Amino acid sequence: MNSVEVLDIGRSAIFTLLKVGSPIMFVALAVGLTIALFQALTQIQEMTLTFVPKIITIVLSLLIFLPFMVSTLLDYGRGMFDRIASGG
Repeated sequence: MNSVEVLDIGRSAIFTLLKVGSPIMFVALAVGLTIALFQALTQIQEMTLTFVPKIITIVLSLLIFLPFMVSTLLDYGRGMFDRIASGG
């Protein structure tokens, strides 16, 4: 295995990580910005107002995006196992 193959494996791992994690992070970002805007407009500074809606939306988005995330990780795993079986 040469350095080009190692870099290719690392690059595909990073892209897979971004592809799997980004939907959940974008949902959390959108909810956080919405709540922060609401708090700024109403001057309500309750800490639980930040965490509870984020937790609920993250759990719901995990339920929605879980099939996509699993299929992406399985495709990556199959690709790695195929690469191992072919000898590099």
